[in-house]
Amino acid sequence: MNYADRNLPYWRRNLAVCVFGSFTTLVSLSMLLPFLPLYVQQLGVTAQADVVQWSAVAFGATFFGTAITAPLWGRLADRYGRKPMLIRAAIGMAIVMSLIGLARNVTDLVVLRLVAGLIGGYASASIVMIGSQVPREKAGWALGVLSTGALSGNLIGPLVGGFLPQLVGIRGTFFVGGAMIAVAAFSTIFLIREDFDRGVDGVRRGKTAAVDGVSSRWPIIAALLVTAMMVLLANMSIEPIITLYLGDLGVAVDDQARLAGVVMACSALGSILTAARLGALADRVGSWNVIVGCLVLTGVVMLPQAFVTQWWQLAVLRGLMGMTIAGLLPAIAKLIRHSVEEHNTGKILGYLQSAQFSGQVIGPLIGGQIGAHFGLHHVFLVTGGLLVLCAAVNGWIKSRFYAVSVISAPH
Repeated sequence: MNYADRNLPYWRRNLAVCVFGSFTTLVSLSMLLPFLPLYVQQLGVTAQADVVQWSAVAFGATFFGTAITAPLWGRLADRYGRKPMLIRAAIGMAIVMSLIGLARNVTDLVVLRLVAGLIGGYASASIVMIGSQVPREKAGWALGVLSTGALSGNLIGPLVGGFLPQLVGIRGTFFVGGAMIAVAAFSTIFLIREDFDRGVDGVRRGKTAAVDGVSSRWPIIAALLVTAMMVLLANMSIEPIITLYLGDLGVAVDDQARLAGVVMACSALGSILTAARLGALADRVGSWNVIVGCLVLTGVVMLPQAFVTQWWQLAVLRGLMGMTIAGLLPAIAKLIRHSVEEHNTGKILGYLQSAQFSGQVIGPLIGGQIGAHFGLHHVFLVTGGLLVLCAAVNGWIKSRFYAVSVISAPH
């Protein structure tokens, strides 16, 4: 009996714990957004330009760290089990989050945020576990539910960060975040079940079989990894300039930060509403159809954002974009899971997480450069065009390679 069959009785409970853990850890990681510049100032940075620069570096350090180490943790998950990786991520993040509250200067802040990314990644480890255990016919729905938990954490986090420092102080907020992640760690230790036989599951099969199994499907895997990077790149490309864009739309300076938060929240809220539904749709009509359809719809919805005249129009369109983009990551994860041998699942899903976080780092950089040199409107036009191009590439990959590779795909 293989790993997935042995763990079939546990996947629903494991999914519930992973959703809770992903939500908790991402609330803790994202709640510093509203007060990050204030904390940077508190750590001794005074010039406004330096505050902006250090805040951006500190925020992106976590994603950069996760992008580097996600494949390593995925490979170790294949070798030693998925549950130990979840425990490692939760305990490590709880400790580092608390240490951020003790930072002495801005360098400590950046280093600790980087370490949080290097040793953390609870949501990434959750995808590896659930993707390995869930029945094939439920994979899209389960990964969609897991994605909903992560998206909810990213939505709720900044809201919590908006009022919590007033109650416990900025440094105290990090201790609260560490305590929240500690609860997730205890839940993982005592509630998650995994039947992992290192002598069977942790041993790689013959080298030739592994190479042949992956090499015949590498165009599919490569296309899906690039698509995953594009999803986050598209979502994040506008984030650094939303406030400036609202200013161009005539929003008063005093209202820009607040309404920028509303616009960002609309995208996350739209994704929360449809992630599980689109994941279930992928189970019914096929992941490729959902991927191509969502890419086209997201690209189409992106274009009119360049021509809005009121901030609420942008908020509505961002909400619609969140609804269409939400189906991509669960469908991509499901396809990748079913395109590799079981003993390589963690490693390849780790590459998937690395691709996503790379997009989260690259997106703001590209958006900022396009906005600075060609105008803010062009960010939407270029991103929308890239998404439609990505849809065409995925359609070609499906027709050219998938029909052949599915014959030899692991079952």
